[in-house]
Amino acid sequence: MRQIDYTKEADMALLYERFLQSGTVTTDSRRCPTGSLFFALRGDTFNGNLFADKALEAGCAYVVVDDPNVAPKDDDRYFLVDNTLLALQALARHHRRTLDLPILAITGSNGKTTTKELVSAVLSKKYRVLFTEGNLNNSIGVPLTLLRLTREHQMGVIEMGASHPGDIRELVNIAEPNYGLITNCGRVHLQGFGSLEGVISTKSELYDYLREHAGKDRGVVFVNHDDPILLRQSEGLQRVEYGSSGLVFGHANSKEATLSFVWARNNPPVPQTVHTHLIGDYNLPNALAACCVGSYFGVFPGSICAALAAYEPSNNRSQMKRTERNTLIIDAYNANPTSMAIAIKNFAHMQATGKMLILGDMRELGPTNDEDHQEIIDLLMQLGLTDVRLIGPSFTKAKSPFPSYPDAPAFISALQAEPISGKTIFIKGSNAMKLVTLVEHL
Repeated sequence: MRQIDYTKEADMALLYERFLQSGTVTTDSRRCPTGSLFFALRGDTFNGNLFADKALEAGCAYVVVDDPNVAPKDDDRYFLVDNTLLALQALARHHRRTLDLPILAITGSNGKTTTKELVSAVLSKKYRVLFTEGNLNNSIGVPLTLLRLTREHQMGVIEMGASHPGDIRELVNIAEPNYGLITNCGRVHLQGFGSLEGVISTKSELYDYLREHAGKDRGVVFVNHDDPILLRQSEGLQRVEYGSSGLVFGHANSKEATLSFVWARNNPPVPQTVHTHLIGDYNLPNALAACCVGSYFGVFPGSICAALAAYEPSNNRSQMKRTERNTLIIDAYNANPTSMAIAIKNFAHMQATGKMLILGDMRELGPTNDEDHQEIIDLLMQLGLTDVRLIGPSFTKAKSPFPSYPDAPAFISALQAEPISGKTIFIKGSNAMKLVTLVEHL
């Protein structure tokens, strides 16, 4: 066992040497590539220290633990630290500094994952880009992503999620980004943030970091020109704008289910048309953000268009699926009052036959939960949408003219009794509502 103080340069050098020898890190004792470095993380329901020996048996070369009781004194494969999560973060920061690649951090209440995917697709037309995979956007996922950086990469695109004040500050201090992009600030995770002001303050921690570290190679932010909140919060920073004006500007040009849009750089303004696989005009800012970032970094317009046209949504985010009975628009990964309202309005104006909505509860809304769900029902009625099914306890107890069900299994039972066919169905709700389980029955 070797005791490591990851705040000391010599100790970090030793840990970093072992990481370079290993080539990869893991936090799951069930997935241990030969020679890898295992970090024994703790959580509310798990303690990785208890599986350190199993990680070595499974192929890991070294393990990092914070419980001295699991580390044999005569076994140099064990590194004992005060806190394994902080050690993982410190190692990732050290690796990021060593490689010194330009990093773009992306956060926001809605659309950050889609924007990250689009930006990465566009930049990959010119550069070797490492980007966040899946939903690895938290205090564990960000360092794991950074530790995948190699000297073969030329840029990094790091997604950052947050549900409490200070979350973004923690992540930027690990990733130390050169560039930043906030998609928007909406009413999401209000149970953790407390209010919209809390959301704005937390997301703006990215701007705060770049403002504090502005210099030759750091401090540029990509900002939606049409978002007054972001314009206000980004004052004093070097802004590159997109939207109805800016380095890149554009507009949607179709009422079809999938987004088509026209965009151009401001100098010279040569219009470009893109037909995407993205569902809904509400994805226009995400697409324009990708055009803007790509243009700033010198990606040719034709390559930008090709990247956006080829991108296909997955993971139940604005994903279209045609079954034997219906056409489904699946947006069931997450939901909050802002994204739900925008998506419903878009669907209401979409040209489609037999339109139907299946909506699930929005989670983590705190004290405004009942009011927020009632407002969605009121919006549905204002838009004249009548073919609606509601799922979840919050929607069920609201005042509504629409059929409601306590959970997804209850609705599946109803579908089995009365199948639905010939519809264009929009499905949206928080991931915890498990609306994706409906797909095979529709």
